[in-house]
Amino acid sequence: MADQHDLPEGTPLSEIPDEIQEKKDRVLVGCLDDLPALSSKIVRIFTSSTFTDTTLERNTLMERVYPKLKEYCRERHGLEFQVVDMRWGVRDEATDDHMTTELCMQEIDNCQRLSMGPSFVVFLGQKYGYRPLPTHIPASEFLMLREVAKNVQSELELFDTWYKVDENSVPPVYILQPISSILTNFNNKRHPRLQEQDQSTWWETFSKLQRIIRKAAQVLFITKKIDREQMHNYFMSVTEREIERGILKARDVEEHCLAYVRDISNINTTLLRIAGKFVDFASRNVDGEAQKFLKILRDEKIPKVLSASNIARFVVEWSGKDGIDSETHKDYFEQFIDHFYQNIIRLVDNAMSKHERLAGDVIYTESLQHMHACRMFCTVFRGREEVVERIHQYVVGPSNMPLVLCGESGCGKTSLMAKGASQVKTWFSEDKSPIMILRFLGTTPGSSTIMPLLSSLCNQIAYLLGEPLDEIPEELAPLGHHFKKLLSLTPENKPIVLFLDSLDQLSGSYGAHTLTWLPALLPPHVKIIVSTLPNYYNLLDTLKIIIEDKDNFVPVLPLGENLSSTILKAWLKTINRTVTESQWGIVNEAITKCNLPLFVKLVFDEICRWKSYTSPKLTSLCSSIHESIMKLYEKIENQHGKTLVSHALGYITASKSGLSEAELEDMLSLDDKVLNDVYQYHLPPVRRIPPLLWTRIRGDLPGYLSEREADGVNVIFWYHRQFIDAARERYFKNLNFVSAMHSEMADYFLGTWGGGRPKPYEYSELQRQRFFLDETKGESDRKVPVQPLVFYNKEGQVTRYNLRKLNELPFHLIRSHRYDDLYETVLFNYNWLHAKMSSMPLQSVLADFEDLLEHVYDKDVKLIADAIRLSSSILNHYPSMLGPQITGRLLPYYAHNPKIRSLIEQCDTDGLPNCALVPTFHCLHTPSGPLQYSLEGHAFAPYGVAVTSDAKYLVTASNKIIIWDLSTGVVFRNIAVGISGIMSSISISTNDKYAVSHTNNNQVVVCSIKTGEFFVITPVTTDNTQTVDGTTVSNTHIAIWIQRHWHLYTIEGKLVGRFESELKMRLLKVIFANDDKNYLILKSGTEDDHDMALEVQDRSIDPFEFHSAIAITADKQILYTCIEISDNAVAVYKREESVWKYDRTLGENSDQVFALTLTEEENYLIATSALGYKLWDLKTDKVRELKLPAGTRNIPTKNQLTSMVVFTKGNQFVVAGVRKNLYVWDVKQGNMVKTLDAHFGRIIALTAVHVGCNVVISSSMDKTIKVWNFDKILEEVHPVNRLEKPIETIHLCPKVGMCVTTTRNLVAVWSTETGRLVKEFSSNSRSAIVTHAVCTEDGAYIISAESGSLVFWDVEKEKAFKTVQLGDVQMVQLNEEDTRVIAVAKSAGGKGVCSCFSLPEAEEVYKFEYNVKKYRQPVLTKDGLFLAVPASDKSGDVVGAYHAKTGTHLYNLQLKYNNYIEYSHLVAMPHDQNQIAVIDPDKGNILDLKKKTLVRSVNRWNGCATQNGKIGLYAPLRGGLQLIEVRTGKTVKTMIPKVAEGVFSIKVMFTKNDKHVIYYHSGRRTIRVFRVSDCKMVANFKASADVRCMVGDDTGSSLVISTVDGSLTVLTLADPGEESSQELIKSLPSRQLHKAANGRGAANGDVFQAKTTIGTALQVARFVAKARGAQKSRACVIS
Repeated sequence: MADQHDLPEGTPLSEIPDEIQEKKDRVLVGCLDDLPALSSKIVRIFTSSTFTDTTLERNTLMERVYPKLKEYCRERHGLEFQVVDMRWGVRDEATDDHMTTELCMQEIDNCQRLSMGPSFVVFLGQKYGYRPLPTHIPASEFLMLREVAKNVQSELELFDTWYKVDENSVPPVYILQPISSILTNFNNKRHPRLQEQDQSTWWETFSKLQRIIRKAAQVLFITKKIDREQMHNYFMSVTEREIERGILKARDVEEHCLAYVRDISNINTTLLRIAGKFVDFASRNVDGEAQKFLKILRDEKIPKVLSASNIARFVVEWSGKDGIDSETHKDYFEQFIDHFYQNIIRLVDNAMSKHERLAGDVIYTESLQHMHACRMFCTVFRGREEVVERIHQYVVGPSNMPLVLCGESGCGKTSLMAKGASQVKTWFSEDKSPIMILRFLGTTPGSSTIMPLLSSLCNQIAYLLGEPLDEIPEELAPLGHHFKKLLSLTPENKPIVLFLDSLDQLSGSYGAHTLTWLPALLPPHVKIIVSTLPNYYNLLDTLKIIIEDKDNFVPVLPLGENLSSTILKAWLKTINRTVTESQWGIVNEAITKCNLPLFVKLVFDEICRWKSYTSPKLTSLCSSIHESIMKLYEKIENQHGKTLVSHALGYITASKSGLSEAELEDMLSLDDKVLNDVYQYHLPPVRRIPPLLWTRIRGDLPGYLSEREADGVNVIFWYHRQFIDAARERYFKNLNFVSAMHSEMADYFLGTWGGGRPKPYEYSELQRQRFFLDETKGESDRKVPVQPLVFYNKEGQVTRYNLRKLNELPFHLIRSHRYDDLYETVLFNYNWLHAKMSSMPLQSVLADFEDLLEHVYDKDVKLIADAIRLSSSILNHYPSMLGPQITGRLLPYYAHNPKIRSLIEQCDTDGLPNCALVPTFHCLHTPSGPLQYSLEGHAFAPYGVAVTSDAKYLVTASNKIIIWDLSTGVVFRNIAVGISGIMSSISISTNDKYAVSHTNNNQVVVCSIKTGEFFVITPVTTDNTQTVDGTTVSNTHIAIWIQRHWHLYTIEGKLVGRFESELKMRLLKVIFANDDKNYLILKSGTEDDHDMALEVQDRSIDPFEFHSAIAITADKQILYTCIEISDNAVAVYKREESVWKYDRTLGENSDQVFALTLTEEENYLIATSALGYKLWDLKTDKVRELKLPAGTRNIPTKNQLTSMVVFTKGNQFVVAGVRKNLYVWDVKQGNMVKTLDAHFGRIIALTAVHVGCNVVISSSMDKTIKVWNFDKILEEVHPVNRLEKPIETIHLCPKVGMCVTTTRNLVAVWSTETGRLVKEFSSNSRSAIVTHAVCTEDGAYIISAESGSLVFWDVEKEKAFKTVQLGDVQMVQLNEEDTRVIAVAKSAGGKGVCSCFSLPEAEEVYKFEYNVKKYRQPVLTKDGLFLAVPASDKSGDVVGAYHAKTGTHLYNLQLKYNNYIEYSHLVAMPHDQNQIAVIDPDKGNILDLKKKTLVRSVNRWNGCATQNGKIGLYAPLRGGLQLIEVRTGKTVKTMIPKVAEGVFSIKVMFTKNDKHVIYYHSGRRTIRVFRVSDCKMVANFKASADVRCMVGDDTGSSLVISTVDGSLTVLTLADPGEESSQELIKSLPSRQLHKAANGRGAANGDVFQAKTTIGTALQVARFVAKARGAQKSRACVIS
């Protein structure tokens, strides 16, 4: 799932240009000076035009070009594309407050700041455009204008009516008043006549004012009171003002700007109404003044700064009544849109090539975002010097623990963190170069969850310290450990200061809120400052446990009235504003009630808007943050319309991680309630939201919407939690509204209306009446993008995943209760699951399932989620294994669970391009039943297993300690303790703080569970023979015992004392008791002696002697044991002061007791003996016998005190671990209710957990830990058959749908139809070792080799009918259509013996001996004609040629060819019955047995060849795989390049149809399948355990593998490039819905009979024979 960047994190520094390197380094070390701009994720273009004359052009672009550009930017570069057209959809409200021009300027600035590449495009014709009145005029200038006009009273009245002085501006300005404040019906659409009157009055007034102001400005210019530029300000059009900002005064215009100039010839100016759209008119004549300004702008100013390549000029003829139309001027429009498209992508591509170096560097971009946020927070920071000084003193002081800033929401923690971070550089002397690292948690995806956060920090620190980046782990536990390790490498001259703001904003996934990832003790030269809210997720309480120094907690308090007032005045001064005295009174009253920084910021943003003339009733302030935000929302609703605002802000609030502005615009454009509200009074040319509307809303939310990156896109979201809470309270009270919002968002991310699909809508009654519409409904393309899961390039390669869709869609489908859509498109959709696993952490996939299950329970959803969890160790690294893992686990549910069946069918079709190896039948643990997790992570057997008392963490130990989150099975902490031995136990202190373990190397490891810190104690021993026998731990002390002595240490590792037992016996255990006494259990010195004793260290209780076993109650008042006089009966003793006194005997018992175990409640006692267990109910003293199955025994271990037997919750079941199984008995009846095939290695630890769950945990020599949920112990389980020992050989009998396997001790027959174990054949001798087994094609006879004997079995009778002693059998092979068996054995004296027997008679046909120095396997040539035997004679190595049917020795071939070196084996050439090959380490040497000659030597060939003998394989152990030509030895194609994969064993072969190569690599544990025709890898199958054997069937469509865990798996090879593959899978028995008549339709695991006759041939075989043409040949076993 690694991101593909052009500059990988590990790129050598020498490859990066110096200036880029320097820029990156400055950001990463935390330098805030001269910060580079944020790398953009959007192309945002401001289009400037004169409106009426470019309507057709802009509409054409919107219809035909913008969607293409949106698609291009997203698919090619992963960029959003947005056009800001402020001329489109402008309503009267925009004119009313005269704010349009100011908003345009802000949008131009935003586009220049944000856009990647083009940011400004102007369309100019022959119209200069609208020239508005100036909104703000400096008071000094206004008074001069007024002075000029004072002689005309009417003009003076106009001035004074429409302009008012605002003395809150410094210096004062005169402001043009909103039209509706004077002409009250200007916006009154409910009374059209009144509105028309006021609008007419305004435009008349506008003309008068414009004329008066321009005349006055000319007078002032002539009298030299203002300059030409000041005068032109009163004549300038909006378009020129935009061009001035966007081009004339902009930087790097060649990279960001385009100009389109259109000239219409022969404009018919007599058609005033039409021509007025294209030319400026004044008094019914062309406006010469405007045309002069236009000519200067268009023909002089623009070409002066913009090169010709960025200016396009078009000349068109005036046509018809409309002047210009799309049909008449079709060629022009085609040229125009083509030029526009090509030049926009040119500018985008150029920008990406220029900026992609660092734009693709995730370390740089993540850091830069936080640095920009820091600078923004610092600009508004005032006061709080005492807290900043606390941070200063901490940073330069001696503290080795993190510093914590805590305070309520809105108290200013973030600004304080930013201010502290900005000061770090100044706090160190010049000889040090401090590294300041900063993260505002939750503000970027990389800082919102713990894994990306730690990964980002590790990358940044490793880069700065010169450590390798490729060593940074991907799993959470090793990642946390690596983070701490990197910090420990900090040099003195580069101290690290790390700021982590708002821990409460960090997602709680992966146990982030437990803070185990945060170092409690800091290494030298490292400081960490964190901030948090006090009442969220117990974060502050957890910090107080981790950080013991109370001085490291700094409360952040409100500002106080004085400081609040000072800050407000300072902020006002920076923007040249103030407020009147009376207004200050209102402000002071408000800040006495609340003076939190967020409230002060809200007050500031409100009073900024106050003018000195604002009515007192409009200058009120609230008294709390919440009220202020609510008032702000209300104000914006009144200003812009409640429907639009509630939906726009609702979408932002409802999003999972924010919305890009393009997404928000799209969503509003799909929302017909919003559009019907917006378009009440006119119909749009394109049914989309006008961009200006959202721009105006955003302008009224200054700084409250933060920009951040999410899923590779720039998104906006609320910058503070309080805004989220207020928005939810205001807009989400109506649950139907919330559901509808989420549903609309789900449709957007589904792409329901994307890619040109029109969305239907209904006209409102008002619209129908107003616009005289007959129809009630319409439909319109909303110009929103399609939403594929994956983006591909032209070559069909994945370029990127649609992370926005993958992240947001499930969230919205769940919250809109669209569960069927969720099942179909997400949870039971193969392509979705695979895309998300390939691009995001597995936990993100599981989070979608967990999210649904929190809302509604669905058993199938739980099954899929549990299946993914069980597969997590593979899917984390191999997402392409999704299909095989889901299918292998869930086939038992195929017939009866339609949703699961649908997913499996998708795995069988859509999954084939990702992995062409498909499980033929159920072959992996199903998620049902008691197995909750299988935990893998230990490289050695985990002998130590313990659980914290709150059942939160599971602690396991081998050569390292792993702490697991017991509720999720996720590794919580991975602690490499750096010891050479293996830990053999683990114990946890009662307060759950410490885990203690001892090793077989005389070391004791003490580990803090909370922090992961550890230290090692090495006790002093008197001689080298003494070893640490055990440890135990209390909250304060550690006991370590070594033979007869024990050492007492403090929990910090300080030695308290060394003690010896009173009885001078060997210690078995030291117990810390609640009565402050230390109890010692001792044993006599000899192994066979079972005598033991109990003594107390302070000798306050008399020593007590017993034998075999003991159990003591928690209060140390009662003990259960065996004493000499009562033999093996269990006696009960009670303590009376200092003496143990006999109480009673628990019945008769003659079996030797190995161990005694008490339940937690101490109401049951269980004794372990050889053949089972005895269970006493201590209330009644009644005993029940719990017997192990026949042939199973408990074997006592050395110095055993405890046994692997536990009780489940409520003492319902007894669970015992014996060998590899768990046996379960019902406590009440004593009946065995279950046997769990738990592990494939011996169980070595067993524990039970009852707090909040009912689980049993087992660990095994197979290195796994398994967690069993005993609430599900009686649930139906779909078992997978498995043998006790690894399968060593496989022999296929495809005609009868079976195969025969061998393990060390038995021969097994399996059905390849169902995967079931059908029969087992084992020798009468327990010590017999099975080495070979073959079976006749009809399945009638098996011939096996067992400890020097050849055994003939009748399969149907399940009997051996003949045994022949041969010696050390090395080969067993069938010949002559299964009528002969050839066996080769080694005999004493360097001889090989070859024997041939008839079948079924088992009579010897021939026998011969041959000399051999080093045994190598003989081979039968094609068609079984010759037997080639590796032998030796006086001349050296020879190959003996024998007639395979008669045993006649024909001749010996001496191996005397050139370059002969010792060879490893022979192979028979598949295409020629006379040829074999001698394979040595360098080459393959082909011999012709008939001609007795060397045909050729083939360099690098390993002996594998296609059936025609033309193509071979080169597969060296060190890695790589090539097809080579057998004739020349030349490489034909390369399948795996020469990469160093380590020297491991490999297995490689062609399939029998020569279409594929199968390659198994033991280091990777993967089976890779390559298509021979094009060398494309069609499968990379990760096996569940090490593969021992691989066998291909005759058709090339199946692969049978066996693994070390004793399991057998049949995989169907379904190449997605072959049309028949899907039909092949459909034909499998496991994919049939009906049951077979004999009840064995159980390839899906539902019903099976363990011992049954072998069924008919596979349907697969029939299908393949029909589709491909079956060929007769035996499977080749490679083992």
